[in-house]
Amino acid sequence: MKTSAEQVQIDEAGKVYRRLWSYSGAYRAVFAAAILAMAVYAGSQTGFVYITKLVTDQSFVEKDMQFIRWVPFMILGVFFIRGIADYVATYSMSWVGRQVIKRMREQVFAKFLALPTRFYDQSSSGALLSRLTFNIEQVAQAASQVLTTLFKDLLTIVGLVIYMFWVSPRLSLFVLVVGPLIGLIIRGLSKRFRRYSTRIQNSMGDVTQAAEQVLEAHKVVKVFNGEAQEIEGFERVNEKNRRLNMKLAAAKAASGPIIQLMAAIGLSSVVFVATREDLSGGMSVGEFVSFVGAMLLIMAPLKHLTNINGPLQQGIAAGQSIFELLDAPGEDEGGARRVERARGELEFRDVSFLYQEEKGAVLRDIQLHVAPGERLAIVGRSGSGKSTLVSLIPRFYDPTAGAVLLDGHDLREYRRDDLRRQVSLVSQDVKLFDDTIRANIAYGAMRDASAEEIEQAARAAHVLEFTERFPDGLETQVGDRGVTLSGGQRQRVAIARALLKNAPVLILDEATSALDTESERHIQQALEVLMQNRTTLVIAHRLSTIENADRIVVMDHGRIVEMGSHAELMARDGAYSALHRMQFAGEAGHRADA
Repeated sequence: MKTSAEQVQIDEAGKVYRRLWSYSGAYRAVFAAAILAMAVYAGSQTGFVYITKLVTDQSFVEKDMQFIRWVPFMILGVFFIRGIADYVATYSMSWVGRQVIKRMREQVFAKFLALPTRFYDQSSSGALLSRLTFNIEQVAQAASQVLTTLFKDLLTIVGLVIYMFWVSPRLSLFVLVVGPLIGLIIRGLSKRFRRYSTRIQNSMGDVTQAAEQVLEAHKVVKVFNGEAQEIEGFERVNEKNRRLNMKLAAAKAASGPIIQLMAAIGLSSVVFVATREDLSGGMSVGEFVSFVGAMLLIMAPLKHLTNINGPLQQGIAAGQSIFELLDAPGEDEGGARRVERARGELEFRDVSFLYQEEKGAVLRDIQLHVAPGERLAIVGRSGSGKSTLVSLIPRFYDPTAGAVLLDGHDLREYRRDDLRRQVSLVSQDVKLFDDTIRANIAYGAMRDASAEEIEQAARAAHVLEFTERFPDGLETQVGDRGVTLSGGQRQRVAIARALLKNAPVLILDEATSALDTESERHIQQALEVLMQNRTTLVIAHRLSTIENADRIVVMDHGRIVEMGSHAELMARDGAYSALHRMQFAGEAGHRADA
């Protein structure tokens, strides 16, 4: 009697496998060819044991010399047909399997791009990458190798069992006694395989994450002598993965000998019964030899069927994790309002926001109006909510309460893609792709920009000043995450990208805070060009860079505490003035130390 929990697990596994099966169903013609080839392969096995009967009776019993001459050609023909069928079946199913992998990876990758920012806040990138690589490979085992074994070996067993019943129904019944025992063993092993498979996949995510952290933070590891600590941490997750794999290997290794033992019991029973004339039914020598041959031939596919249970359960567990990702809700597509080019008027109306209930609100009752073309600076201590505030504009997040408006309409009314075409972003942490400088400037929707437009943006952002020294100019490869360029050069490429986009709303998030004086001078010149005729929100750490802003907003603990021009805020002698004095006293101290 199954418990409710066991029944739920079985139902879930069935749903997952039916969904996996639907991927293979998209390639019906190739799949049908594979099934037909498997049927031919299975028939060749039965044909071989029948030839064994004929050879034994005609050659060794009746001494038919004319028949004996045809035996080598018959054997050669059977194995030739079998070889062709095996090749077609294996290749066709492998083709289907790789198509399934390709399609699933495309869907998972597309889902990565469609998932909301909140999802990434709560997920490990290592675990997500493990689903794209390791877990989908596990699905391939279920989609190709498992199905190949299932159909080919199952058809082989069916063909041989039918032949055995045709030769001797009585002896065949003895053989079938071990069937239910094998079924019970497979059921017990299935639960264990699935349990270990799920744990292994989670463990692989831990391994990937541990390695990814070291690869991304290798400089921090080196400068703080963290090699031993990272090796120790990786050893823990690596050892856990090894232990889980060995438990799975032990279960797989035990399944084969147990099944073979069951088959040996059946074979022993057959030999015992065959020696009793009253039970054997008077079989000929050829019939007995072919019957035993059929039994022996059944053992190999029976073992294969038992062994596929491991990959099958791994595939189901992997499919479950992938489908959870694919079924996760994507980003809101927005409303139906279209906009070609916005005026750039922004309003934050009673906006509050929180990431998690237990951590409290990050923004509280924000009331702010930004006129078209205005340069608004946002300052405040770390954690005051500056970056969160501007991240609401491209709808990386939506307000928990209140609304953000563009040109008098709630952002949620606009089509998401239209809205994001109105916004450019330049941040301190510049993201470049492993491509040319030209391709990084003309990225995404701008990839069809003309060479003249790209060069004009590059010139305005002072990019040509350094690319002219490169042999390949704008065609220079920037490497992974732009490692071949300096921080200032990467910033200028990002500014050129924003210039080429020519969006009416511009967000500058700490765009110059990590640059040296020479680089900052070039960047400031490029930013001056970029900010012209645009609504600009500047998050600044260095207060000296925003003194010429039209208005400065001071934030503290998620609230706006002051607002005005630099001169007005200094005259008030409030929060901004205190930040200004603190910063410039620190800079004066540094200069004195130098």
